[in-house]
Amino acid sequence: MQIVDEKGQAIKQQENKKIICGVFAIILGCLGIHKFILGYQKEGIIMLLVSVLTCGIGAGFMAIIGLIEGIIYLTKSDEEFFETYQLNQKTWF
Repeated sequence: MQIVDEKGQAIKQQENKKIICGVFAIILGCLGIHKFILGYQKEGIIMLLVSVLTCGIGAGFMAIIGLIEGIIYLTKSDEEFFETYQLNQKTWF
């Protein structure tokens, strides 16, 4: 997969993290691990702190967000996932 920028120059190919992020979002979504994998430290810390500081009460809500994001990640094509979450840095949903 080769991505081309608006000037027509090839952008250095990076690893597509779709599968690993999708699986971690579904399994450990309440901890925000998938956010850290994508390089979204602020969002990952938010998810982790909400789960921990609410003594697990907020973990259910964070798990639902993780499940939804995991399904979204896995249903996108490789190219669409790469462009949306790794190049354009879309952080939520």
